Amino acid sequence: MTGKASNRRRADRRRGGDRRQPPSSAGEDSWLSAWGDPSNSHFASRSGEASRYDAELEAGSDSRFLAREAARLVSSEGAALPRILRTYVAARAALALALVLAPWLAALMGSRPALPVMLVSLAYAAQAMSLWLIHGARDERPLTDHLLPRQWLWTIGVDLLAFSMLRVLDPSAQLNYTALLVLPVLMSGVLTRRLVALATAAGVTLVMLLVALPLFSPGESGADVLLQLSQAGLAGAGMFLIALLASELSQRLAREERSARSNLELARQQTLLNRLVIEEMGEGVLVADRRGRVRAINPAARTLLGEVGQAMTLPRPLSDEPRLHGLLQALEQAYVQGSWPASARELTLALDGGGQRRLQVRARFTRRGGIAADDTPPEDICVLFLEDMRAVQGRARQDKLAAMGRVSAGIAHEIRNPLAAISQANALLLEDAQLPPQRRLLRIVADNVERLKRIVDDVLAVAPGAVVPSTNLDARAEIAQVIDDWRRAAPPEWRAGERLVADLTADAQPVQFDAEHLRRVLVNLLDNASRHASDQPGAVQVRLSPGPQAGQVTFTVASDGEPIPPDVEHRLFEPFFSTRSRGSGLGLYICRELCERHGASIDFHPAPASARHRNVFSVAMRQTGMI
Repeated sequence: MTGKASNRRRADRRRGGDRRQPPSSAGEDSWLSAWGDPSNSHFASRSGEASRYDAELEAGSDSRFLAREAARLVSSEGAALPRILRTYVAARAALALALVLAPWLAALMGSRPALPVMLVSLAYAAQAMSLWLIHGARDERPLTDHLLPRQWLWTIGVDLLAFSMLRVLDPSAQLNYTALLVLPVLMSGVLTRRLVALATAAGVTLVMLLVALPLFSPGESGADVLLQLSQAGLAGAGMFLIALLASELSQRLAREERSARSNLELARQQTLLNRLVIEEMGEGVLVADRRGRVRAINPAARTLLGEVGQAMTLPRPLSDEPRLHGLLQALEQAYVQGSWPASARELTLALDGGGQRRLQVRARFTRRGGIAADDTPPEDICVLFLEDMRAVQGRARQDKLAAMGRVSAGIAHEIRNPLAAISQANALLLEDAQLPPQRRLLRIVADNVERLKRIVDDVLAVAPGAVVPSTNLDARAEIAQVIDDWRRAAPPEWRAGERLVADLTADAQPVQFDAEHLRRVLVNLLDNASRHASDQPGAVQVRLSPGPQAGQVTFTVASDGEPIPPDVEHRLFEPFFSTRSRGSGLGLYICRELCERHGASIDFHPAPASARHRNVFSVAMRQTGMI
């Protein structure tokens, strides 16, 4: 466990060290304002964005934690530049209030503020407070990539005009109005294009140079005016530097945030794709944590778990489901020893109605933590892959048959010629044999030769390349004819007329099949049912009915013999598997192959314990139009 944990930590560090490069941006780029595109700014639509993520992931609560964390990262609370703009609007209102109160405070200290300065301060306060109140209403109209001229005018333009007038109207004031001019220059670099930011810095520089002219300081000497001009020039250079730095920093922040949004969108799409793939998987997927809570389950797993899975709500502790107690014990043991226990790779699940289902269980362990740099501790997650053992065994059977099919056809052809020679030689010996023991031995040879011929014919019937096209036929008429022929040909000791009961529909049932193949399938099922059924009347039952799905016609062959054991049930359709010493083990296998060739299916399912006929074989055929 220690080695695995250290390897995992090293892998996490390597992943953490890999950083995606942000996309390049044009030199004139600047970030979006509060009136920007909602697809790029969540200032006006953060609740809508979060609801969009939750709506997309409503069906997959296992992925909702990712959506919430991701939406938080790009919401208005997590986006830096929209927050700067909100702060700027609020700061203008606070600064306007300070400008209105400052002259009155100065008057209390004995200074007499100029009336024009007070009027400008009041006008600026009214505009800043009004814009702050309107901005707080969160207008959600479509926004542009940059400040529009009218938007620039009512924010940065108003600041430039008001602060410049204060500086010009009261150049010798005790309050340093020049410092206020830094605010519009700084915000212009953040919220506008670089050219507009430089133009704003140039305008502020001209205002400071204008104030330093002798026209506004008549009592100053030439040396003092030159000094003031030099100071204004240096301050103007500083304004240009502030505009350039603010513009560059805002562009970098915009690139970083665009990169984060792009990565978020890719992660969201990947999450949705993963969820779609998992939901469409034929294999069941169940995610459980260390505390035994089910965090996610796909539709295939719900189907495999029966009514327990269909009614399961997430998150759901496994301890609440008594029928999943074996799965919970295996999960707890797996977390203790660090791997899925070998004894729990096959679990038997009790179903409603007294049935059982054997599942193959595979497990993978992973660890997840919070997306953001929060204090969420890492959490161990176990991903369980569930599959019906019948499907697993079916794949193994198909792999086995794929290799055996090519060999069996060649062997069957090679056996046919020697069998024909043996049969002819045995027939000649029977003509000359006089003694009863000799004739008895020759008949034994003849019987076994016929048996070998039937096996060869069975193998060749399902060999690759032996394709018989399907035809439209009346299943009711064909099955009735096969039943009549079987009753006449059955051995007397079987009492076929009494033991076999047929329940056929009154109407014709057109299906797509081959008449000879249908006869072969039904005769094989009737022979097996008669061998294992009791001697009571009605021990074997044949029933024909539409369904169970639309476009299907199904016939069943049921017997009242001893229920087939579970260890035999899952091998019924395997080739060369037989419970009889003289059986070839190819009967049910050939039935399944013939059904699949015509788009039909054959299956076995035990009936409830209260039913008389416990062993039920059903064949579902494709229904066609009228014949």
